[in-house]
Amino acid sequence: MTAQTATATATAVRALEIDRSHSDVAFQVRHLLSKVRGRFNEFAGTIQFDESDPQSSRVDVTIQAGSIDTAEPDRDKHLRSADFFDVETYPTLRFVSTSVTPRSGNDYDVKGDLTIHGVTRQVVLPATFVGAATDPWGNRKSVFEAELPLNRKDFGLTWNAALETGGFLVGDEVKVSLSIQAK
Repeated sequence: MTAQTATATATAVRALEIDRSHSDVAFQVRHLLSKVRGRFNEFAGTIQFDESDPQSSRVDVTIQAGSIDTAEPDRDKHLRSADFFDVETYPTLRFVSTSVTPRSGNDYDVKGDLTIHGVTRQVVLPATFVGAATDPWGNRKSVFEAELPLNRKDFGLTWNAALETGGFLVGDEVKVSLSIQAK
């Protein structure tokens, strides 16, 4: 490989760090008949994004399970307990990509290993590269968005309560929404 080729390759892949102050890791799940929404407030990760060769891109994100926030302290305490996330035993959730496949335009399927509650499953995260821009302070930022439905029981999150009228208190499907700004 020539020095010129190495330089072109080095500049094509951008190693980006997630900017937590401008990003959001959120979820929603059915509770009775309504939806409860929440987020994780502490997370970090890197995205190595190559626009010219997306297949060589990589993602690695770690979320602190104890940072769950549904705006209801008692519910958050229950979610941190052994009934759900068991944050004492499983303090983090983690996603590590294994492949990135272009779909169309700026849409990609990011396949990877998702670990929640000590259970690792392969998932496909449909992601969109929204674009890149320079902020007023000269920092280059890239934005990615994704939504993914997960069955919480696939990850050992099985606690529930039967209702007198039939059915259960908490839905099985959790919709995860990511809005990530990286620098």
